[in-house]
Amino acid sequence: MTEDPVAALEKLRRRHDRNMRTAHAKGLLQGICSMLRPGDLAIDCGANVGAVTGPLAATGAEVICFEPDPFAFSKLQARFADTPNVALHNAAVGVATGHITLKRATNFADNPKGASVKSTILDGGRGIDDSDGIEVELIDFPAFLARTLADRGEIAFLKMDIEGAELDILETMERDNLFSGIRLTVAETHERKFKSLRPRFKALKERIGERYPREQVNLDWI
Repeated sequence: MTEDPVAALEKLRRRHDRNMRTAHAKGLLQGICSMLRPGDLAIDCGANVGAVTGPLAATGAEVICFEPDPFAFSKLQARFADTPNVALHNAAVGVATGHITLKRATNFADNPKGASVKSTILDGGRGIDDSDGIEVELIDFPAFLARTLADRGEIAFLKMDIEGAELDILETMERDNLFSGIRLTVAETHERKFKSLRPRFKALKERIGERYPREQVNLDWI
């Protein structure tokens, strides 16, 4: 069956936009790394297999990584276990402490490396198997940030790519004024995968855009 030309054009447009956002994110990461120094602290939430962790660690800054998926975490361990300025935590981040079910993409068994980036603690994600999952540790990330800021005074960089769970965290960070102690926060938001959350994402971005410059809080990481 021949694909509808309008649908094909829209698919190309989305792919082009995605490629442009990815290129911008890579350029932004290069700029961030050029300014990080030993003694700085960077936090990578949703580290997956370390694509962002690697460049951050190469600066000599201290890097704290959170990755809940055991498959991806095993790759992180193999890559960074002997890197002294990288601390690895096999845990999901959220707004509570305890344990939670991590749900994986429906194609995880066929392509674990590619699918592990989609693992999420939220229900109802597009392409996610909600009927099966694995129990993982959950940490209260805003509380962790508050303790870290109290101890260190500043966090240089925070990156968040956690498949929808960023919404609760970002709202709590906004409420508790935690962005003010972080030089730059970037997040990939996932409203396209969670239709019911789109109004909250939209409202959050509007509020953050009015309160913080993009050079401090960027919610369009990719």
